[in-house]
Amino acid sequence: MIYILFFFIYNPYNMNIFKAMKPDKVYKGVNDIPLDELRSMGKTCLLLDFDNTLGPDHATRPDQYAYDFIKKITDAGFSCCLVSNAKSGRSSGIAKLLEIPCVTYAHKPRPDGVNRALKLLGKDRDEAVMIGDQIFTDVIAGRLASVYTIMVEKYSSREIWYVMLKRPLEKIVRLIGRF
Repeated sequence: MIYILFFFIYNPYNMNIFKAMKPDKVYKGVNDIPLDELRSMGKTCLLLDFDNTLGPDHATRPDQYAYDFIKKITDAGFSCCLVSNAKSGRSSGIAKLLEIPCVTYAHKPRPDGVNRALKLLGKDRDEAVMIGDQIFTDVIAGRLASVYTIMVEKYSSREIWYVMLKRPLEKIVRLIGRF
């Protein structure tokens, strides 16, 4: 509910709320994302959530899944940046281990963190893709920042309590939006 109120207060683009919650594409996991298709669309930059996108929720270190995906995208010529709402010490530590830049305290669903990542990488919004597992944070932040958005299914069923509370609402949004 708080996200819907936030949307009406902080919506500088006057975007329809249902449009803001619908990602451009949905995939099972990050490894299912067709990088060649993104490249053909002119995308060169991937902005990545970490918790339940690249690794387990609230992990302090990346696992092999995250390392493998970062290697895959950098080998394909994409630049990338972690865009995380997590505390700076944890998320910046993960990014350091992955050897990628990081924007901490991204304040998603506000677009500020996405915009900071674009500035950090020297990229335009039409080159970027925001990838995450949550509608009410990752997707809305990407949409409000006017970047292409990809939602992936959650990496693990283990989640912190406040994310678990949002999942039933996400299911309703996904049913209505048919994604």
